[in-house]
Amino acid sequence: MRRVLLPVLGVVLIAFSLPLPASHAADAAQRPRILGVAHMALYVTDIGLSRRFYEGLLGYAESHTLKRPDGSDRIVFIKINDDQFIELVTELPKDAQNEGHLHHIGFYTDSAEGVRRYLASRQVAVPETVAKTQNGNLILNFKDPDGHGIEIVQYEPNSRTRQNKGKYLPDTRISTHIYHVGVTIGPLERAMDFYHGILGFNEFWRGSSSGKVLSWVNMRVPDGDDYLEFMLGSGPSDAKQLGVKNHICLVVPNLDDAVAKLQTRVAAANYTQPIQIRTGVNGKRQANLFDPDGTRVELMEPQPASGKPVPSSTAPPPQ
Repeated sequence: MRRVLLPVLGVVLIAFSLPLPASHAADAAQRPRILGVAHMALYVTDIGLSRRFYEGLLGYAESHTLKRPDGSDRIVFIKINDDQFIELVTELPKDAQNEGHLHHIGFYTDSAEGVRRYLASRQVAVPETVAKTQNGNLILNFKDPDGHGIEIVQYEPNSRTRQNKGKYLPDTRISTHIYHVGVTIGPLERAMDFYHGILGFNEFWRGSSSGKVLSWVNMRVPDGDDYLEFMLGSGPSDAKQLGVKNHICLVVPNLDDAVAKLQTRVAAANYTQPIQIRTGVNGKRQANLFDPDGTRVELMEPQPASGKPVPSSTAPPPQ
């Protein structure tokens, strides 16, 4: 609805509302598809050590890098599959907040400009235009209510991403899919208003580590199977805690096989933390690894170990 403002004795009052023109009403009502998790971008302090972890231990290959004018690496793209990456960023963003090593999270769409217009119609602060990256893709950057950087990417046919389709996918990859990414979330209602009410993500499970206070809410992208995990908690977190909360989850069909494979690799000699298989509150077996900067990489099986889904928690969110 378009509000018409009338001046009355020098005061502006809302008098009545008129329907928006058809084109604007369509923009406000229609959200383009958000298809899945595209990437998590992480600030890293030593790109050599990070390569040893993501490539040497986890078995991935980098599809390409973006360089600085002096020829040094600025962003290294670790390829999970043709649509998903881990981006290793070697410079801290100028507007970095208390994010630990999280740079931003990304989701992919088939219309970045459509998402931009839609978000603008919902009063979300977005740029006037989408940008084109050095890779040749279209992107839209904005912030969520907790200040996390969000990037919506549209993969263009002539981009480096699509030119590398089917390449840099070695058999050594410990997983072929990012199942979800997790980020810290403040007030739950505010996050739900944004991610569900505006972006269209849908909740499908919530859990509690204590049984008394809610710890996680899983939000599936509106047009795919990947999801975002809200990591709930009260009070500030230090860098180590943020590394645990802001995480990447890689799905594996069998954890015993995955861990055994990791332990045979040459790079395993430099990874000194124990890799333990445990069953999570969601009933799924998982194992946690930590990259050189402390960011958690969770390996998780897709189905509960018992074969039966665990009901959602009814615990209240933290205050």
